[in-house]
Amino acid sequence: MSNFSVAIASRPALREFLLNLLLQLAYREGDFVLSSGQKSSYYINGKEVTLNAEGALAIGRLILPLLPPQTDAVAGLTLGADPIVSAVSVVSAYEARPIPALIIRKEAKGHGTKAYIEGPTLSSGAKVVVLEDVVTTGKSALQAVERLKDAGYVVEQIIALVDREQGGGELYESLGLKFQALFSIRELQQRYQELSVSN
Repeated sequence: MSNFSVAIASRPALREFLLNLLLQLAYREGDFVLSSGQKSSYYINGKEVTLNAEGALAIGRLILPLLPPQTDAVAGLTLGADPIVSAVSVVSAYEARPIPALIIRKEAKGHGTKAYIEGPTLSSGAKVVVLEDVVTTGKSALQAVERLKDAGYVVEQIIALVDREQGGGELYESLGLKFQALFSIRELQQRYQELSVSN
């Protein structure tokens, strides 16, 4: 892949690159307990990819075209979404479509403005898309949605890197939120099996 450039690759090639990177760096099989408290036979540490320079650029380039034209900002709950919202924001500037990033704290800042939301202050009614790394039950991103709505912003869509297909998508849709993921867990596991067989 020495001739491959994440900066100029086509979307299909970028998607293939990112899928392989997720399997190389982030996906593990074994016995795990998730942040939701659920037990799982696999674990995805998204930060291994979202904090990888090429991974972040690929994510930014793949997510930006999925945003509605009138998007005023991207936002996500700290810590998993931080590199994703930053990557999308930086890529948007290169595409002459600058979109600011907002980071949602889990607890209000203990000093200064005591704010939940870090980043530029937007006008009331601004349209914000929430980004997430891995969706399981969906509760993390919903926390971000609630904080943004409390601030007077409009949230209609959530975009994730990986959907574990354990109820998050259905929860969002039941609340009238559009949901999209770059990859489903089935896609990751299918590729993982293919790679295991070929090795």
